[in-house]
Amino acid sequence: MKRRTFFATALVAASLGFTVQAQAATKWDLASAYPAFNFHSQNLATFAKDVDAATHGDLKITVHSGASLFKMPEIKRAVQGNQVQAGEFFMVSFQNEWQPFGLDGLPFLASTYDEAWKLYQAQKSALQKKLDQQGMVLLYAVAWPPQSIYSNKPINSGADLKGLKWRVYSPTTARIGELVGAQPVTIQEAELSQALATGVIEGLITSSATGADNKLYEHMKYFTNVRAWIPKNAVVANKKAVEALSPASRNALMKAAAAAETRGWEASRKVDTDSIAKLKAGGMEIVEPSDQLKADLAKVGDTVIQEWTAKAGDEGKQILDAYRASR
Repeated sequence: MKRRTFFATALVAASLGFTVQAQAATKWDLASAYPAFNFHSQNLATFAKDVDAATHGDLKITVHSGASLFKMPEIKRAVQGNQVQAGEFFMVSFQNEWQPFGLDGLPFLASTYDEAWKLYQAQKSALQKKLDQQGMVLLYAVAWPPQSIYSNKPINSGADLKGLKWRVYSPTTARIGELVGAQPVTIQEAELSQALATGVIEGLITSSATGADNKLYEHMKYFTNVRAWIPKNAVVANKKAVEALSPASRNALMKAAAAAETRGWEASRKVDTDSIAKLKAGGMEIVEPSDQLKADLAKVGDTVIQEWTAKAGDEGKQILDAYRASR
């Protein structure tokens, strides 16, 4: 009898132990606005798998892509308020909130991946500090391919942009539209194809990846490869959610994030090449910018950078100085 009682007690204890262990797993939701096939979303999916493996299942992250959990403009606020534990946001869209969020959207400040990486390093400590003040932790940031012009007519000079219904997604793209005499229209990526199909917009500046993902070759004829800037997505987590993790899980999370950042930047380079090929295969004419267009856009870029620097103050100037010193 005693032996049976012992084994019964041991079985119950083992069962309870398993239940406690199972309940100990922490579950996070991560909100993203981009479709599952986008390279940023694929990177997030790999990141989540890496975290699961590295924490031995103690932290499980479910990625909600395609704005299925929150719309793009809502994601950052949702992470700040811990409505969702993690999320991805397009930094330049929040420039009005804090000027350095828009740093990588300044025209022709950084037009190559090497320059964009140096700009990120100059910006990173200030970015981490700002996000910390807002109750968030920067996990990693990944660049989009360079931004170029899509249109249905040749764009050989700044004057050719005048009067175009111009899609904007940030304060900088809106200001560029104003400076060239276009008609700015705010359109999020999820609404892009419909806006083009219905004539709401006639031209835009965005990445080769966004163009390929949204099959812009079905609506636009020309891709003018001006490579104006290289913006980034930031992947962030709620600070309290991170602090609630065990030290081991926290370390595993940040290690997986560092790997995701490296992988994401490498993927972006490849995606740019592949996406331009897809645009060409879809019938879009790939055009290198004329000297006149480059000169006109450079003047616009100088104006935008001067205006940004005035608004960003000493903090912005320090970041710009650090970046320029690194080049």
